Amino acid sequence: MSQTARLLIARHAPLAQPGLAGRRDVAADCSDRAALDWLRGQLQAEQVWSSPALRCRQTCDAMGFGPQLIPALWEQDFGKWERDGAPDLGELSPEALAAHRPDQGESFLDMAARVQPVLNAARGTVAIIAHAGTVRAALAMAVGPSALSFSVAPLSLTILIRHPGGWAVECVNRLAPG
Repeated sequence: MSQTARLLIARHAPLAQPGLAGRRDVAADCSDRAALDWLRGQLQAEQVWSSPALRCRQTCDAMGFGPQLIPALWEQDFGKWERDGAPDLGELSPEALAAHRPDQGESFLDMAARVQPVLNAARGTVAIIAHAGTVRAALAMAVGPSALSFSVAPLSLTILIRHPGGWAVECVNRLAPG
């Protein structure tokens, strides 16, 4: 972990049909050219990685990227919630929420355990097009389960930097001006 890295993590474009997508392979609405152009300008990197989800591939295509597809970057599997909607879980601490596993799905901690080794292997500057959960898993490397409290809008940019002492957050949920 002594080598520095800079992760430029973009969330994919909005879903073409709103809802909780999770592992469902749904399309993105890539019609906001100004936001896509702004984001492309922010993602200057030596490598471009993407979740293989259709919505991420479409976002990459709209920005002219030919990324390396990395299956571990998929969104959290919300199990039955993807079909039935998420129930009201009441008041849970960040730790309890991170450990909660939806029926037939994976917990945030499960997903973070899948995503974080890939992110920790990054060297240099890497642009990543992925999901809100992927962004939060990256943030959790710096702030732990409290990462679940961050908003992550479509076409937003989050930047993390690895120094010899660990991960630091440069910005979260940065959006195109205007």
